[in-house]
Amino acid sequence: MAIDDLDGRLIELFTTEPRIGVLEASRRLKVARGTVQARLDRLARDGVIAGFGPEIDAAALGYGVTAFVTLQLRQAGGHDPVAARLAQVPEVIEAHTITGPGDMLCRVVARSNTDLQRVIDVIVDVAGVERASSVISLATQVPYRTLPLVRAASSRRNAASTRKGTAPGRDAETRREGPGRREGSGRREGSAETW
Repeated sequence: MAIDDLDGRLIELFTTEPRIGVLEASRRLKVARGTVQARLDRLARDGVIAGFGPEIDAAALGYGVTAFVTLQLRQAGGHDPVAARLAQVPEVIEAHTITGPGDMLCRVVARSNTDLQRVIDVIVDVAGVERASSVISLATQVPYRTLPLVRAASSRRNAASTRKGTAPGRDAETRREGPGRREGSGRREGSAETW
């Protein structure tokens, strides 16, 4: 899905200040509240915004060790049953099917190196896992981030709009709102109004 400058600024605002409300966001972005609400609803509906939950620091919960575990799986069983079983292990915070040596890569957390051994033992006991190898993360150099992608996507859209002669951020949805028309009045089912 293509996003424009307003989408990009909206995503950046809610990423950097997730507790901001729709009304305050509309004030800061200098657009109508209904436009902000409609954009958030569309971005969520289209899967661009996958969630608005709090970002949890595992280390603050006592899980100070992060490791990456590469799994080799039995070829007969497939990845989905193993992934379903791994999802039952609380310390497995991500699992990806991969190419190269190994079949699946898991990001796991543990309370200590000794606890990491326990977590790996639990993972190896999962039906379908043949073997595991692990590396411990010493430091996070680039944390998980998506804002650079958002900025790149919205700037590409704006460059294309400029070449076509339309003003960036003035898509059909924004033009429809116009003077005297208020989009998004009243609460809609499944809307992001409480953000």
